[in-house]
Amino acid sequence: MKMKLPLALRFLIALCLWFPTAADHEGRSARSSILFYTVGRSNYEFDIFTLPTQFDDSTPNSAKEFQITDGRSVNYNGHFPAISPSSPSILLDQILTTNPASRPPIHLIYVSERNGSSTIYLDAVFHGGGPDRGRRRSTLEVSNRVQVPLVGNQQSHGRISMKDRPSLVGDHLVYVSTQEKSGVPRTSWAAVYSTHLRTGLTQRLTPQGVTDLSPAVSPSGTWTAVASYGEGRWSGEVEELKTDIFIFRTKDGSGRVKVVEHGGWPSWVDESTLYFHRESDDGWWSVYRAILPKSCRISVDSVVTQRVTPPGLHAFTPATSAANRTFIAVATRRPDSAYRHIELFNVVSKQFWEVTRNVSPKANHFNPFVSPDFTRVGYHKCRGLSNGMKDNHLSLENIHTPLKDVSVFRIDGSFPSFSPAGDRIAFVSFLQGIYVMNLDGSGLRQVYSGSVFATAWDPIRKGVIYTSAGPSFSSVSTEVDVISVSIDDDELTYKKLTEGGENNAFPSPSPDGKWVVFRSSRSGYKNLYIMDAVNGEKAGLFRLTEGPWDDTMANWSPDGDWIAFSSDRENPGSGSFALYMVHPNGTALKKVFESEPGGRVNHPWFSPDGKSMVFTSDYAAVSAEPICNPHHFQPYGEIFTMRLDGSGLRRLTHNSYEDGTPTWGPAFMRRVDVQRPVDEQCKFEDSPWLRAVENSVTVKARCGGQ
Repeated sequence: MKMKLPLALRFLIALCLWFPTAADHEGRSARSSILFYTVGRSNYEFDIFTLPTQFDDSTPNSAKEFQITDGRSVNYNGHFPAISPSSPSILLDQILTTNPASRPPIHLIYVSERNGSSTIYLDAVFHGGGPDRGRRRSTLEVSNRVQVPLVGNQQSHGRISMKDRPSLVGDHLVYVSTQEKSGVPRTSWAAVYSTHLRTGLTQRLTPQGVTDLSPAVSPSGTWTAVASYGEGRWSGEVEELKTDIFIFRTKDGSGRVKVVEHGGWPSWVDESTLYFHRESDDGWWSVYRAILPKSCRISVDSVVTQRVTPPGLHAFTPATSAANRTFIAVATRRPDSAYRHIELFNVVSKQFWEVTRNVSPKANHFNPFVSPDFTRVGYHKCRGLSNGMKDNHLSLENIHTPLKDVSVFRIDGSFPSFSPAGDRIAFVSFLQGIYVMNLDGSGLRQVYSGSVFATAWDPIRKGVIYTSAGPSFSSVSTEVDVISVSIDDDELTYKKLTEGGENNAFPSPSPDGKWVVFRSSRSGYKNLYIMDAVNGEKAGLFRLTEGPWDDTMANWSPDGDWIAFSSDRENPGSGSFALYMVHPNGTALKKVFESEPGGRVNHPWFSPDGKSMVFTSDYAAVSAEPICNPHHFQPYGEIFTMRLDGSGLRRLTHNSYEDGTPTWGPAFMRRVDVQRPVDEQCKFEDSPWLRAVENSVTVKARCGGQ
């Protein structure tokens, strides 16, 4: 190891770091809390809306849009089930005995993330019975609603999972769930299940070792089609999964066969015809039709596929109904718009009919679905602050996890950290700067206004927070400095601890408050260094790691024995990071966990008792088609915990977002959401690679196709 310090001082540093004091081991409670950040998640709240497929000119289109879901949390990916008195089911039993209305209700099955966990709900919204005859656009009045949780944590015997794209077949609900671990790194946990709603009996329809997404049940209920990337691990590709379409018998998953290579989001129009989307060779996402042979022998070679939507625009997520074979509903992204809109497409005349653009021209509309009689089209979009509703934003969202003594929260800010006493939280706001608040969300204030990332509290000096001042995700030549901010002084002050213009970031103090480990690019590579916590690097510098790779995101253990960090040392520059630990004197370096060669493990943080770590990883791969979730910046990154020897791996989050920057603090927070008012929402853009495709196509057209 290279040193800038005299040998005696070097030995003193190593000695202090190696032997923590007895006080470091006292006063820790087994009950604690984990906070983490989800990229972009706080910028939107979705509800499901519906419009008629046929408009008349007497009423403005905006007056015909009906908000079905109740304005709580995130509601998406709906399905209009075929429920009628002639086909009785458990759903109809509950609906009619609760509110026998004079007019048939709107039935909706959908996914909701309320209560910190994914649940599939049935809502029946009745017209009539109110002073405005039930034609209100907001359906918040409970008297007009029947709401039944179909499959959630309670219905699935406590198994926490992401659930998605539900369909109803009699009394069976078919859906995606991540409730069973794959057991293989970077292999998705997403599989298709069927739950009998009267008995709760659940069976897995997807073979073990296979990932199935976006299920669609045929009109008769006999077949289910899925987007699958089969056996093998996720490649790590963000833009598209390159899934294939398989079909199998809905009753038991038998008869599984591939019918389409390269396709996703299937939707049946009859027992031998389904639509799907894929990225075409010309770069435009388009909808295709697959015609299956009516003989028993079905294979990719016997299925006829045809492109349906033309180039010049993106078309995704087709929706069909057996009642109307002429039209399909699609979400489109046209070059003259930054938003997705729902349109009806005539497969015979090749004409589009805009549905949502005249209603909400500057809002994204996602994943359409149509009623069995093709009279209504549904979709989800941001509800915003329409209809006079005062919306609330979750500063802290309680997340259901399998941990009994640890409360887990999604925080509206990145790089959170707990104060040593566990009574305050520091985090980085997307508006820039460091904010501090109490555990209940009160006392929120900005303590630093510059561009920063990462926070860590000094364990000894009250009110001192370390951070990285400068742009994140920057090169080795970008100037970033480690600073300390004193937030409890009468006047806020900060102190620069590094100098020289290198990329210095991710500070973490030793448990005795004397030293700070951080990553620096001063050698031309991002390695780990240790400096004095008060006077910074001018008081001397100890180089902890050395090599032509990136060592970063260091965190010091509570007992002072270990420093955990992420590194790409096995494949420098690849973006692949594994989790390592090393003693503060530079000895006993060991790899603790990797997703797999090529995978990502980042942001390790020790538990208060020093026996476990929390981190983010792509170990569970993806849980949904990324193109169907453009507001999700990445399709990978879940929160995990494990013991220091790499055993006891537990997945805490189940979603299709990018979860990251976790922290683990000594206070057990009450498992309730913390809200604050907001003025606007939905500050996200569609998938960035779509704009790149459009620009490329435009340039080629201007250059005569050269």
